[in-house]
Amino acid sequence: MSNSLPTLEAQRAAIQRQISQLGDMRSGSISTTGGRCGNPRCHCHQKDDPGHGPFYRLTRKVSGKTVTETFSTPAALRKAEREVAEYHRFRDLGQDLLEVNEKICQSRPVEDTLTPEEKKRPRRSTSRSRAK
Repeated sequence: MSNSLPTLEAQRAAIQRQISQLGDMRSGSISTTGGRCGNPRCHCHQKDDPGHGPFYRLTRKVSGKTVTETFSTPAALRKAEREVAEYHRFRDLGQDLLEVNEKICQSRPVEDTLTPEEKKRPRRSTSRSRAK
């Protein structure tokens, strides 16, 4: 794969297009929980009974605090799974964008980033000759 500046800029534009097409997203991870309830006469306390559940939960951080959401319906779970998957796609694309931008920054000549004023200034010689 070529790492020419136009190729890298095209890659960046393609990643940016993909990011702009992302749908609803939310961070976090979905896990299951289950177990036994507090009622000793419930079926979940019988030998070889798997207990209640599984219950699906979304856990994420909000302002530094862990927030857990339980889904009441299978449709709500599917919706959350799509949103979390979209967030993971966003993270991957963001990493790809950062990597391509790093290559662009390394490839772009310094002269391309000079302001008009900097281009007008005469360059000073870095080595000065001494009179002998």
